Amino acid sequence: MFTSVLMIEKALTSADVEFVTTLHGDEQVAFHVLLQPRGEQADRLLRAIDDIALGELDEAVREGKTPEGEEALSTGERALEVSLTALRSAGAAAEGRLLEDHPLDALKAVVEEVRADEVIVLTDPHYVEEFFHRDWASRARHRVGVPVLKLFSHSKA
Repeated sequence: MFTSVLMIEKALTSADVEFVTTLHGDEQVAFHVLLQPRGEQADRLLRAIDDIALGELDEAVREGKTPEGEEALSTGERALEVSLTALRSAGAAAEGRLLEDHPLDALKAVVEEVRADEVIVLTDPHYVEEFFHRDWASRARHRVGVPVLKLFSHSKA
């Protein structure tokens, strides 16, 4: 069985589930999902700049309303459960955990713990972080010792 660690920041959409579960053809895949809510992993200014770069001015204005702290954790727990259920419904083995701090440290530990074959980072575009190679995928490539695949979410959850 192929083992993938899947890093996400929001609930997977049906298109995302189909995409990640078909990446390896007919081979069985076990997913270890790590979710860190978006409100916890980047500051509001960078998120607003990303929204503007994407032409989503309404989203840029709403960045101040992004859940933080306990509210983000509650939202994250629901998003994780939805994602795990969707992966299992698609026939994949899936387990996961919510991350609160230091996502790359947790990623490295999980990769080693489960002896992952790869890491898939599935997020919305974060142009500022990507430009400076500060996004999860760019930073993970230097830390985890397995291939890191960066994918963009297909649509809003």
